[in-house]
This record gives sequence, C-alpha cells and structure tokens, in this order.
Amino acid sequence: MNATVGCVGDLLVEIMRENIGDPLDRPGTFLGPYPSGASGIFIDAAARLGLGARFVGAVGKDDFGRLILNRFKADGVDTSHIKVLEKETTGVAFVTYFSDGSRKFIYHLAKAATGCIFPDDIDRAYFSDLRYLHIVGSTMFINTHSAEACVKAAHMVKNAGGKISFDPNFRPELLSKSEVKELFNPILALADIVFPTHEELAVLTGEKNIQKACDRLLDAGARMVAVKQGKRGSAVYTADEHVYVPAFRVDEIDPTGAGDCYCAGFLFGAVHEMGLEESARFANAVGALAVTRKGPMEGAPIMKEVRALLTRES
Repeated sequence: MNATVGCVGDLLVEIMRENIGDPLDRPGTFLGPYPSGASGIFIDAAARLGLGARFVGAVGKDDFGRLILNRFKADGVDTSHIKVLEKETTGVAFVTYFSDGSRKFIYHLAKAATGCIFPDDIDRAYFSDLRYLHIVGSTMFINTHSAEACVKAAHMVKNAGGKISFDPNFRPELLSKSEVKELFNPILALADIVFPTHEELAVLTGEKNIQKACDRLLDAGARMVAVKQGKRGSAVYTADEHVYVPAFRVDEIDPTGAGDCYCAGFLFGAVHEMGLEESARFANAVGALAVTRKGPMEGAPIMKEVRALLTRES
C-alpha cells in the first residue's frame, strides 16, 4: 500500500449506555461493542478519506480484536503491524453520556493488549516513506513503554524526512502542567502540527490566551497549531497567518471521535497542499459528520459525504 499517514496507538472497543444520564454504577442497557481508541478512530477516518494508512498497535485474540481488525481491513487500513496477542484481551471502555455533554468512562487498557506496544515494535522500513506520523497523547499515557514507542517512531519518521502531527488528547483536570511537560515535551519538540483543544493548550503552555499560547508552541518548533473548538469550529495559527473557520451545523448523535476525525481531515488537506482555511474547513466537515452516528468510528465519513456537506454549506 502506498503510505501517506501512519499511527502508533491505542485500540479498544467501546460499550456505551443506551440512554443519556444512565450511570455506570447501576444495572442497565448497553450498546456496542464499537471499535474505538483515539488513534484507531484517526487512522480509520484517514483510510476512509482515501489516504494510505498504516498502524502499529495490539489487540487480543478474541472477538473484540476481530471486530477492530475487520473494520480496518474493510476501510483500507494496513493491519500487518497490529499484533494479535494470545494472553491479553482487547482493551475496553465503558461509557455513559450526560445531558450537559460530559462523559464518564471505565477503562481496561494498561493491562490489556493495547498496553502492549513496545519500542521494539517500531519497524524502520514500515515507517520510512510516511508523509505524516500521527501521535495521540492517550496512547502515551497508557504506560511508559507505549510512550517510548511513540517517541521512537517519531524520531524515525522525522529522520527519514516525514512530518509529525500530535493530538495531545488528554483531560486537563487529570494531568498537572509538570506531568504534561514530562510526558509530551519529547513529541512536542518534533511536532510539525499540533492539534490541541483550548483547555489542553492552556496546560501545555501555561497561557490562557489562545494567540499567546499558540505563539509559544510555534516558538518551540511547531510549524502549525490547529485549535479544535468543537461546535465553534477551529482556529489555525502559523508564524505568518491565522485563520478561524466556523463549524458546520449537524444533528449531533455521538460526539466521541470528532476530534480524531478532524485531525484526519486536516492531514488530508495538508497532504493535498490545501491552504490553511481550506484545510480547516475540510477538517471541520469531517469532524462534523463524525458526530452524526452512534459509535466512535461509525460517523467517520467517506469522501462523497464530505463533498456533499461542503457543497451544501458553500
């Protein structure tokens, strides 16, 4: 497969409450399992848009693992470097949604198959011709060896002439500034494009003002910062340019995965040499469509759907 983007990351299934507001500490009805994991959602969305997509990760030799691999194969993700482990089970997240838009998760990750990513799993030949390697913070804080594998892959791709994109993807209330600095600085030092939320940006830089915070990341070496702002759209900053693009109006069914799909859409624009505003608008469309179906990967659109939304809102 012609390589365009790659990812080292987390793979899991998500099992969600059927009704909004149902707590996880009481018996009730669940929906799923749905293939998930921030990195997995990203790479599947990239493949569905037509980008050559490679992935390093791990699943268990079980039905949940087969569910993920079958989805990837159907959508065009190269699965040749996804390990299928005999002793570990596939990662699982149980989730419930609340009416204010918040979510609560119970995870089985660190000791699951998805936590078994090691530096030795990074194959130089597999990543040597990538245009972009995408790293997601949620993979890095599974455990130490997962973080080390991400950093090793980033150095390999950078040394081979590829570029690095980084989505911090963490809950600011759960990580201190010092923890963020220790964990993410090795990747931030290599990143060409950073995809934070406003809240993540403040923790990463210590600045609440978006412009000043983005300037800090740009001064540290990033070529571009694309700030994901959910229903407000997105803002993109470079050393010479700043654009804001409003969001598309859609009926939201499930917000999980919208940011990951946005990243895939933006890298599609970067690979095809779109301008900042065009890339952000394309990414906003991909992210908007992602929320219109229940299930983390289910809304990841194909190109026909993206073009239809772009045309409708032009």
